[in-house]
Amino acid sequence: MASTTVNVVRYTALLGGVFYGIVHRRSLHKAHDAEVKQHAIHEREHLIAEAKEAWKKKQESGKDGTITDPEDPRFDLEKLIAKWEAESQ
Repeated sequence: MASTTVNVVRYTALLGGVFYGIVHRRSLHKAHDAEVKQHAIHEREHLIAEAKEAWKKKQESGKDGTITDPEDPRFDLEKLIAKWEAESQ
């Protein structure tokens, strides 16, 4: 059998290791959560920038007067095809 001093040292080391594990895991979770939050913010900013670019392109394409909605009574297929041909060149 082990003496009481050895048992005290063993259990102290065990509890110290468990406490260290808990603290270390919390710090890792905090770092991971901060990284996930930063990634989400960056992704949202990227999507906003893409949406702004698409909106600008849409606004610029509407300036030539070509209507691309086939449900619109002013829709002209020949003008739309001519526009697409001009854009492809």
